[in-house]
Amino acid sequence: MSNILSYLFETNAIKFCKENEPFWYTSGKIGPYFFNSQYVYGGEKDSTEFLNYITEELALIKEGNSNKLDLPKKLFDKVLAEYQSNKIYNDVIHQMKDYIEKNIGVDNFEYISGGERRDWYFSVILAHLLNKPHLTVFKDMSALISSPDFSKTETISDLAGAKVLHLADLITTASSYLKMWIPIIQNLNGKMVYSLVLIDRNQGGKDNLEKAGVKSHSLATVNKDLFQKALELGVINHEQFDMVNQYFDNPDETMKQFLIKHPEFIENSLKSDNERTLKRVHTLIDENLYGLN
Repeated sequence: MSNILSYLFETNAIKFCKENEPFWYTSGKIGPYFFNSQYVYGGEKDSTEFLNYITEELALIKEGNSNKLDLPKKLFDKVLAEYQSNKIYNDVIHQMKDYIEKNIGVDNFEYISGGERRDWYFSVILAHLLNKPHLTVFKDMSALISSPDFSKTETISDLAGAKVLHLADLITTASSYLKMWIPIIQNLNGKMVYSLVLIDRNQGGKDNLEKAGVKSHSLATVNKDLFQKALELGVINHEQFDMVNQYFDNPDETMKQFLIKHPEFIENSLKSDNERTLKRVHTLIDENLYGLN
């Protein structure tokens, strides 16, 4: 498992902020770490290119300029090439495969599913390696079924009560599962019984899934052991280590105290030429997210 953590740090799949420079989150709040778990797919460059490719293909399908049934095979060709050429991605996939074999059991489910978009970095290649049919599920609540070698893809209407393992990049509160992925499988008369993610952000997703009848597994969990490993590997220093531990225990109060001690952080962020950053700063101020008025 330490290999997985090393890869997550090496590829910036888990990134820690510099001292006194927390990250801006979409919500308008700030924090000391950020996750791009899909970066284990060849690093930031290859990963971003693949995500852009998926986005472009989905747009072509929506416009009627590409056949949706062709998408799973296109995804498979991409991930197979990366799997065969990139050592880190190859090793991560094999560790996920070993985990499934040892902790879930390949005879305990009939299908592997993956949801639009980042889940496909992992679900597609693992369905092939484990010789399981793949369910490509979409945010429009539709699904396609592909053979393990992706030579055949078709629409599916009935899973006849079959059990499904869902593979994803990370889990936070499991909102995507609860709103989309689990209902899609249920609508097809199937049952999602297991989930495996690369990173569990430890924000309640595991409990929420288990309430929904899904056993949740992860290769790495955001906790103080992970922070300790980051310190030991020299990824963070002692000051950063103290901040992430404080944040883990009480995120809002930790960031509130940071802003009180560093009023220049907001002032400097307001000078940013990045539109996303500016939007997030104004959200923090306008909604008074930390009660600072």
